[in-house]
Amino acid sequence: MPSGSDTTAEAASSGPDAGRPAADRPAARPGPAAAPRDGGGEAAGSASGPAAAPASPEGERPGRLRRLGALACREARRSALAAVSGLALGFAFPPFGVWPLSLPAVAALALLTHGRTARQGAWTGFAFGVPFFVLLLKWLSVVGWDAVVGLSVIEAAFLALMGAGLALVSRLPVRALWPLWTACLWVAEEWARDRVPFGGFPWGRLAFANTGSPFTPLAALGGAPLVSFGVALAGGALAAAALTLWRLRAAGGLSPRGALPAAGAVAAAAAVTVSGYAVPIPTAADDSVDIAVVQGNVQQAGMDFLGRPMKILNNHVDATLGLAKDIKAGRIKKPDLVIWPENASDLDPFEYREAYARIDGAVKALGVPVLVGALVDHPAKKGYVENQGIVWDPKSGPGASYTKQHPVPFGEYVPFRQELSKVITRLQRVPRDFYPGDHTGLLKVGPARLGDVICFEVAYDEIVRDTVNAGARAIVVQTNNATYGRSGQPEQQLVMSRLRAIEHGRPVITAATSGISAVVSPDGTIEQRTKEFTQDVLTARIPLRDGTTLADRVGAIPEWVLAMVGVLSCAAAIMIGRRGRTDEKGQ
Repeated sequence: MPSGSDTTAEAASSGPDAGRPAADRPAARPGPAAAPRDGGGEAAGSASGPAAAPASPEGERPGRLRRLGALACREARRSALAAVSGLALGFAFPPFGVWPLSLPAVAALALLTHGRTARQGAWTGFAFGVPFFVLLLKWLSVVGWDAVVGLSVIEAAFLALMGAGLALVSRLPVRALWPLWTACLWVAEEWARDRVPFGGFPWGRLAFANTGSPFTPLAALGGAPLVSFGVALAGGALAAAALTLWRLRAAGGLSPRGALPAAGAVAAAAAVTVSGYAVPIPTAADDSVDIAVVQGNVQQAGMDFLGRPMKILNNHVDATLGLAKDIKAGRIKKPDLVIWPENASDLDPFEYREAYARIDGAVKALGVPVLVGALVDHPAKKGYVENQGIVWDPKSGPGASYTKQHPVPFGEYVPFRQELSKVITRLQRVPRDFYPGDHTGLLKVGPARLGDVICFEVAYDEIVRDTVNAGARAIVVQTNNATYGRSGQPEQQLVMSRLRAIEHGRPVITAATSGISAVVSPDGTIEQRTKEFTQDVLTARIPLRDGTTLADRVGAIPEWVLAMVGVLSCAAAIMIGRRGRTDEKGQ
């Protein structure tokens, strides 16, 4: 990587800038002054910076859009490479699941932003992010391709900021630490994207592409952030090796001695990759319980999956009554508890007597508690609905419940509804806003303490972690993916259950209306799974665990520390650049 000691000749003849026209390269100067002029924009004197921009006939600088267009033209080749790398990262995620692609994708973005100005790095990060998210979120096309593109652009903006940061830290003086800064910036980007706007959207974290890779056990130490860090660190080390070899080639040829740093970087990447194998995954059971998961199915896929009223509820009641018959006939062992998915009751059982009677009859036929997913009118706020998991006892009826804490914006509630619904009429298909719950999902269902999370909540670290730290001995994910069936989204959500199982040392039971329902063991193995859009019942004996992992005990501390290191590395790069400009002026 270029540093304050790099010469102008080296900056022009090596690294990812080699072979580019001189006008496209950022200005290079001896010493720290090689950093960007503004600490975050173009370098002064660079042909790509504002100082070199052609003046308009009136002598004024061109407008912002014109400058952006000029930047896009100059960066066309690099942008194309970034887009291909972004697509490669998309293929690392389900339904494709080629996790090794995440490593070269990270390495490619690091190389493409290396030695660039912050503005150029931001553009490259954006060019990487848009195709990545379009491929990852194509399941949202059920709502509309405009929704896919719009959300992809918003999410890619975070990668643009990271691209600017990658460009900045590539100028820090200690080259050997470049992969570390790269990895910390990935964690910082995911930290921000997981939280804003509207509570964040964690889809697309590197960890979720690596739920069946050698990196996965790192989740037991530091959760999903540590897995992302490990992947990005290995990718950054590969980038450092490639850059070293490129420089040797540009300098006149390879030699065994000159290639030693590259070999060391590759060895470091390999060591980080296999480090997960050294992490113990706690799986020993303190107790066990027999469960059944009912997947009742829906009338049809897509936005109108609900069909006619009571249809989904009747499907789950019928499947449950079939289970009761099999138990009575001795074909299936009687479980200790049964789990229904999210929205298994499409009508509020407390408002509609028929819905209440059907649920109560099915639970009494089984003779064991059932965790029922239902939409319930808010008791105090008219017009609002709660997405709940309700413990339904065969003797006492409905009891304790958990209300989804993180409703999905524009799916379960509409921010700025009054203003936006006038412009986007499609939002009127969300007639009522979901009201968020205010407590964790710890529920006692029969003999088991379960940590209930609902649908997309499995993607949020703190929601799942809170249930375990509150005393959950197993984790339940009640979900309804019928809108996005056969689109890859159910597979993307299922791998999150695998990661959570290892992170918390708990079995994870996913109950879905239309699939994929699954039973995941504490080591992340998918023991059973259903097909999509079929009516099915899973039965299993699952372990119950009381012990906690290191990830449970340290919580979000590793993520905060790693993200802060990434931010501080950018701040250091800016300070070094400013100091260099001050020294240059003094001379």
